[in-house]
Amino acid sequence: MNFRSRSREEPEINLIPFIDVLLVVLIFLMLSTTYSKYTELQLKLPTADTQAQQDRHREILVGVSSDGAYSVNKTAVIGRGQAALVAALREAAASSGGESALVISADAGARHQAVISVMEAAQRVGLVRITFAAQSSASTVAK
Repeated sequence: MNFRSRSREEPEINLIPFIDVLLVVLIFLMLSTTYSKYTELQLKLPTADTQAQQDRHREILVGVSSDGAYSVNKTAVIGRGQAALVAALREAAASSGGESALVISADAGARHQAVISVMEAAQRVGLVRITFAAQSSASTVAK
């Protein structure tokens, strides 16, 4: 009789097949996942359906064309500099008397900087009520 104890072998866990299975699952998940692609920003701009205001004698209308030319109360401003715009706005504010509202009508192709220049000139003159003209949806449909 052999009473000698046999040496016990420690059990080994082979991790290589486990890693192979995990990699296959990872590749499957990567291939089956769908990704959303945002190729462009979709914007729907609002339209204004308000009625025309009755009190228009205290408004200063400023037009900005697509090439950057300005007009104040339907009169072209000579020069495109900030000083010419400030002088034209100051004259229009003095002729309208009281607290006037500035209405900016900018062409769709006008640069943002041209509109910002009008706002800066209005600040220098002291006009604090500024609004932007919008095209009504009825006139959009008619065109």
